[in-house]
Amino acid sequence: MINKTLGFIGCGNMGSAIIKGVLNSKTFLSVNAYDIKRNDELDVNYLNSINELVQKSDIILLCVKPNMFKQILTEIKQCDYKEKIFVSIAAGITKEFIKQILGDVMLVRVMPNLPLCVGEGMSVVCADDNINEENLEAVKMIFAFSGKISLMNEDYINKALAVNGSGPAYVFMFIEAMADSLVKNGVARDESYKIAAQTVLGSAKMLLETNLHPGILKDMVCSPAGTTIEAVIELEKRGFRYSVMDAIEKCTQKANDMSKK
Repeated sequence: MINKTLGFIGCGNMGSAIIKGVLNSKTFLSVNAYDIKRNDELDVNYLNSINELVQKSDIILLCVKPNMFKQILTEIKQCDYKEKIFVSIAAGITKEFIKQILGDVMLVRVMPNLPLCVGEGMSVVCADDNINEENLEAVKMIFAFSGKISLMNEDYINKALAVNGSGPAYVFMFIEAMADSLVKNGVARDESYKIAAQTVLGSAKMLLETNLHPGILKDMVCSPAGTTIEAVIELEKRGFRYSVMDAIEKCTQKANDMSKK
């Protein structure tokens, strides 16, 4: 048991996913929450104000949309927060922006992703130098309960979020496209989604567990003069890999633009 109380400001899709992972772990002392829309499915201590949440929490997770951040930080500014640890999960909100309002607080910026909901998230963690090892480990555990984590400098967070944050959307599109092709060829819709999704899941698991280069794994599937190499050649002719890389570059540029506002 970690003798710290967590406080969540915002219990939307991402906040709720993180909370569920924490509650299932039964590792932290207690979990507080504040949101204008109460989620009764979450077994947390709902508090009536941001001030009350800050007072009664040790680690405060800011899980609101980027356009709400300035308002929330301004409210926190009125509280006694100097000994608190803040964790931000907002895209485009830099640590510098937060510290312009709150001062030199203990701060960790995290970019999680939607698969946290099913315990297979990928979270990029960017910590301040003023966070000691004990507190950093506590923050890392919050996200490790629901997937994997990677420690990075904040300079890389916009580059990472274009894959871990936005990447699930690309993967869902890929799954949908593969399933649609099966449907076109007469396979039932529900079976098509199951076949496509499990294929993606199994391929990703094989890469992570074997630690082999993806090119090697691709070659293992491509038999000489076989069916798979025909599909691979067609994808290459249509710029499959370049299209993915170009899309991620556009996403990164957008994240950089948001960070400058």
